[in-house]
Amino acid sequence: MRPDGPAGPAPLPGGTRAAGQDAGPPDVVTVGRVGVDLYPEQSGVGLAEVRSFAKYLGGTAGNVAVAGARLGLRTAVLSAVGPDPFGDFVRTALTGFGVDAGLVTTVPGTQTPVVFCELFPPDDFPIHFYRRPVAPDECLAPGLLDEPAVAAAVRGARALWITGSALAVEPTRSTVFAALERRAGAEVWFDLDWRPGFWADPAQAPALYARALSYATVAVGNRAEVEVAVGSADPEKAAALLLGRGVRTAVVKQGPAGALVRTAKEQYVAPPLPVEVVNGLGAGDAFGGALCAGLLAGDPLPEVLRAANAAGAIVASRLACADAMPTRAEIEAVTGPGRGSGAGPGSGAGAGPGGNSQPHPGVDGT
Repeated sequence: MRPDGPAGPAPLPGGTRAAGQDAGPPDVVTVGRVGVDLYPEQSGVGLAEVRSFAKYLGGTAGNVAVAGARLGLRTAVLSAVGPDPFGDFVRTALTGFGVDAGLVTTVPGTQTPVVFCELFPPDDFPIHFYRRPVAPDECLAPGLLDEPAVAAAVRGARALWITGSALAVEPTRSTVFAALERRAGAEVWFDLDWRPGFWADPAQAPALYARALSYATVAVGNRAEVEVAVGSADPEKAAALLLGRGVRTAVVKQGPAGALVRTAKEQYVAPPLPVEVVNGLGAGDAFGGALCAGLLAGDPLPEVLRAANAAGAIVASRLACADAMPTRAEIEAVTGPGRGSGAGPGSGAGAGPGGNSQPHPGVDGT
């Protein structure tokens, strides 16, 4: 069900393509949730005391797609919104970031999800999801894959990025597995994305994660997520267990201990990067977008991991998730010239020491 060969996909001819380029299929299609983040403009207080909020694009599938687009990839999101102004905002924001929003459908009778958070840096960011009684992204039916544009994108993308939270509820769960079947052995990258509150019965998750891993060529998760997937939170053991499931490249985000990548032939740990943490919620998605860009560019795995770690650190030093995704130049300002990920213009560093300076926590996004 997965392609044979080396630990990552072949490099793009001539390097990564610019986001928004018309020719050819997407480099990456992400499957999962999109929505609106309403983040407090006051830090260190609970929601009841917050006086004002800033509105941003959110949702892990959208965030990863934006992160990849910032680094030069052609990305698209397979998701859904409600028939409301926030749904219009999501589509407009995705398009503005260079992401193809043509696979985002509208589900009547639902509301576009909204997420609030609280900011207690450096490592406490309570998150509050408004997705009841059902979110649009939980309503993706398998028949959606028969639509020509969706079918072409799912089959033609260089990588399909799936999320663990998309396995929580039917019919989206069945749609994800149907998409995996249609990939016909191509690259599948599994973001373990564990959100226990999305599951009616969290005990179902390990078996469903195992089934999804049987298609995956790359798996990425933090220590809590790999424990759900393979039963161990120990990074080295979990990476070995993921490889035992057939994954070619296993990535374990270790928070303050950095990040680990392992294949059948090599293992590397990228050390943590100290930053003044503002909001850790987008760090994991920034990591994911940079991981996509580095793997598709054919960069050496140590460079891929360093760049992904830097991207996560940069976003942890900022308030937003999607809006905060770094450019290649910003990543290289942290890692050094020529050691960034992907391609694309940019300027300025975004991460540096300060009052909350510590290794970025690697918290995953909304």
